[in-house]
Amino acid sequence: MPAELERLIPWLKKPWVHLALDPEFAMYDGRIPGRKFGTLDARDVNYAIDLLAKIVDQEHLPPKVLVVHRFTEDMLTNLRLIKRDPRVQVVIDMDGHGEPAQKEHMYGLIITRHPLQFTGFKLFYTHDKPMMSLAAVLALQPAPLYIQYQ
Repeated sequence: MPAELERLIPWLKKPWVHLALDPEFAMYDGRIPGRKFGTLDARDVNYAIDLLAKIVDQEHLPPKVLVVHRFTEDMLTNLRLIKRDPRVQVVIDMDGHGEPAQKEHMYGLIITRHPLQFTGFKLFYTHDKPMMSLAAVLALQPAPLYIQYQ
C-alpha cells in the first residue's frame, strides 16, 4: 500500500483532495480483486493517517478526511489500534448495497458496535433496491456524519 499512496501525494497536497481506502480491493496474496473480498489492518490505516498528517503539516493544510469503506466485520482488522490524529478525520463508512433492512443491520454491526471517530453510510443509486431515504439514513444511531451517494 505505501507505493500506491506515494503516487497520490501530488494530489493529496491540494486542500480539497482527501483519501478513501477500500479494503474490498486490498489483496496481499496475489488474489484477483472482485473475486474475493480483501482486508486492511489498522497498520495500513495508520500508515495512511501518518502520510496525510505529514502532508497537512508540510503544506499547512486544514485536516484531511480519510474514508475507510467497510461492509463486513473482517474487512478491517484490529480496529481498536487505529490511531487518532487531529490532522486526519477518520470516517468508517458502511459501504454495502442491498435492501434497507440489511444495510441497517450491517450498520449496527460494523459502525454502531465499533465506532471509531466519524460515522459514514454509502447509498447506491442503482444497487440499493429500494434506496433508503436521507431521512431513514439520518435516523440511524449514531446518525452518519458522512453520506456518500454512488
